[in-house]
Amino acid sequence: MAGNCICDDEACREASRQEIIRRYYAALNALLKGDASEKEAEKIELLMNMEGITVSDRKVAVKALERAQQTGGPAAALELEDGRIITGKTSNLLGASAALLVNVLKELAGIDHNVHIISPEAIEPIQKLKVDYLNSKNPRLHTDEILIALSASAAVNPIAELALSQLPKLKGCQAHTSVMLSSVDIKTFKKLGVQLTSEAVNERQILS
Repeated sequence: MAGNCICDDEACREASRQEIIRRYYAALNALLKGDASEKEAEKIELLMNMEGITVSDRKVAVKALERAQQTGGPAAALELEDGRIITGKTSNLLGASAALLVNVLKELAGIDHNVHIISPEAIEPIQKLKVDYLNSKNPRLHTDEILIALSASAAVNPIAELALSQLPKLKGCQAHTSVMLSSVDIKTFKKLGVQLTSEAVNERQILS
């Protein structure tokens, strides 16, 4: 009966392939963190070989790694519903995943990427709080922090409000980062409904 409900066989097959790849990345991340054994990743890798699947079949992974190679630092990519792939890179102000969110929201809202939708006045207090009062060595904003800054800007900036209103469109989108993310960033993507994968690479190794 379940088979009779399938109206697009190729779409179902592609969804299955992507799920296998996502589980493979999850296993590699768990292995690096010491939360799983090599056997779990090896089993999925065996399945991938049997089905002729490689990580290159995940388009956002390819784009994220390409951007990381171009910039020499952490990068991220997200595929929109229409197939467009948007990328983001680490900067002095933002982590790669936070930069990706800003770029994606601009793209969805039709805002020129050279336009600043978040004022420095909204970012600077958060950085000061992190570094001066919370003793963080990393002043770059995470995804939750950039969304708070965007919300603050939206109160006085219609363009920022337009960008913020695009958030529901991220549900179901695919994303990949060239480094492992913090638990905060992972939870933010999950709350937004984004299906995220990450390379099993520690960000400190890239930025050191």
